[in-house]
Amino acid sequence: MPIVYTQEFKQRALRLMEDHLQDTQCSQWSAAQSVGTKLGVSPHTMRGWLKQARRDAGTEPGATTVELEELKRLRRENRELRRANEILKTASAFFAAELDRPSPK
Repeated sequence: MPIVYTQEFKQRALRLMEDHLQDTQCSQWSAAQSVGTKLGVSPHTMRGWLKQARRDAGTEPGATTVELEELKRLRRENRELRRANEILKTASAFFAAELDRPSPK
């Protein structure tokens, strides 16, 4: 099960990473490794947080967190609507077949 970090923890980690980047002029990966090791967070996770924070700030291209959440919500809604549509198609076919049967006299 994945570890869930608080938003406060992520922000603190990102501040530490940004400070490390400015102080040492190292690569993002080096900063992610250094800060991640101190905090017990994977460098991949640290780098992902940094990239997403920069997307949210508009300094890096890509979808913001708000856009990703909206996309997730719309995909879920689309799945539910498709499922409901299939149920309605099945019910419609069933009732159409009932109407096509000759009535007993």
